[in-house]
Formats: sequence, structure tokens, C-alpha cells
Amino acid sequence: MNALVTGATGFIGSHLAAELLKQGHNVRCLVRKTSGLRWLEGLNVGLCQGDCEDRQSLSAAVRGVDWIFHLAGLTKARSEDDFFRVNAQGTENLIQAADEEAGKTGLMRFVYLSSLSAAGPSMNGNPVTEEKEPHPVSEYGKSKLMGEKAVLEYAARLPVVIIRPPAVYGPRDRDFYQLFRYLKKGVYPYLGESRFSLIYVDDLVSGIIAAAVSPEAPGKVFFLSDGRVYTNKEIAFAISEVFSPGRQQQRPVRIPVPKFMMPVIAGVSRLDKKGSGIINRDKIRELKYSNWTCDSRRAGREIGFMPKITLKEGIKWTADWYRIHQWL
Repeated sequence: MNALVTGATGFIGSHLAAELLKQGHNVRCLVRKTSGLRWLEGLNVGLCQGDCEDRQSLSAAVRGVDWIFHLAGLTKARSEDDFFRVNAQGTENLIQAADEEAGKTGLMRFVYLSSLSAAGPSMNGNPVTEEKEPHPVSEYGKSKLMGEKAVLEYAARLPVVIIRPPAVYGPRDRDFYQLFRYLKKGVYPYLGESRFSLIYVDDLVSGIIAAAVSPEAPGKVFFLSDGRVYTNKEIAFAISEVFSPGRQQQRPVRIPVPKFMMPVIAGVSRLDKKGSGIINRDKIRELKYSNWTCDSRRAGREIGFMPKITLKEGIKWTADWYRIHQWL
């Protein structure tokens, strides 16, 4: 198959591109002039210069491909307008280009990587299902939901699929990396008891590809997770354990972060020129809620999604990668 991957220079996209190549597919990557190609080095991919914000630049990118995997987007931004310009309008631009090209050559699948943030947190403590009416609580989540709606408008003409992962971790990820850094020092910031669904990047990639090949997938939305729910305490202790293997686990020191301090932390984050701090004003909107969990059983029933990586394995492999690449 010929596949187009947007966001291939990023954390998840680079893993997807590598796996598609491993399975024998041809991979074309949409890259901007300013894109860093570090994670694509050594991969036999084709590069197509363009930008989802520039509708005219997308025609060549979508030409002649069987699959489109749209992973490009912003998870952090300095302004709310940036979220909607990239995550919503950029997605609409790409699906429009795909629709125009599909009339000439046909398109077998358009997979849009959304987020649990588009659905919003659980309000009753039960993992969120696909049947639940979305209620995003952050501007990021709202922009991803708008991207979903743009894609679904073409569901009658194109075989579209939407994937909503929860928090994703694994090699190359920079968000969980910050937590690893704190826990290596024996401390972790505590914002109150919370519950999360997680997925290791390799399992997510497997689920994305399953959505591309399954005849049951078109027109549907799927949550993908490892099938478990974790407290923030469980996650912190799992990470801490990799720094003291074979010995009695040293519990990290919990440093409570009062809620009234969150805006101050976000304000400091805004000093980052790229607005890339893990705690920012928009993220705080999500941190007010304590249950970010989802139910991925539908994906198991309908597209054969079977996560394989346990939290213990995924955390160890992630930590090993950080060490090898001298991030820790």
C-alpha cells in the first residue's frame, strides 16, 4: 500500500512511519520547511513538502495514496487560535484535498488521530465510551473535536476512521519524559488523586494500522488504550521502580501542588518561546478533572485491536530509551 503520514516527524508519527515500512508499505511523509527530520533519519520514506494550513500544498501529498494517516497537530500552543487553525482548519484542508483526489484514484482509508480530550473526562467515574456525547473541557480538546466533525462530514463519500487515544507514552515522548526526570530525583508533583487510561506507542500504532485494514472501521470512532485504569500514584511508583531495580522500591516523595498555584505555573510556562511547557493554561483546564479514562473494548470487538504492552514493560522500555539517548 501507498501511505501518506502527516506528523511523521513527531513522536507517534515517526513510530507509525517506521512500522508501515517494516510491514512492506510505501510511506510518504508530509513535512514543512521547518520540520526537523531527526526521527526519520535512516528510514526509506518519501518526503513531500507542504503544510496542512496551506490547502494548495496538499494536492501533491495526497495524490495516488491508498491510506492517509493524519497525525499532524498541536497539543500545546501559545494561543487558542493556534489550536483551531492547525487542528481544525488544517484537518479540514487535508480531508478536502483527499476528497478531490479520491475521485480520481480512490482512497482506501483516511485515519484521523484525535484524542480523549475531544471526548472529555469521565464525569461519573466510569471509562468513557464512544456512545458518550463529547464535552471537551480544553481548547485543545475542542479543536480536536472540530477536526473530527470535519472528517465525519465526508463519511458518506470517504472511508474515514477516528482514533481517540488517552495519554500516550514511549520512546521519543517529551511529556512523560518530564515526569521521569522528576521521579529519577525521587519526587513527583502531586495535583490530587487522579485516574488515567494509558497506551504505549507501539500498541497505538498497531491500533491505527488495524483501523486502516479492518472492513468494520469506516465511519466509526474508536478509543484505544491498554485496557486498564491507573491512579497517578500507580504510574509514579511504576516509573520510580525502574530507577531501583532488584532492590526494595524507594517511594518517591510526593510534593503537593495547590490548585491556586497552577495559574502561576502556567504563567511561567508561557515564557517558553514555543509555549511547550507540559503545564500550561489550557492543560490546567483538563487538570481540574480527575478521571481521564476510556473504554477500548469496541476496538477489540470490531477491528481486532489487542494491546500487548503492560505498564511495567512500557515504562522500562521508555526509561531505557531515555538513558541510551542521554535524556536521563
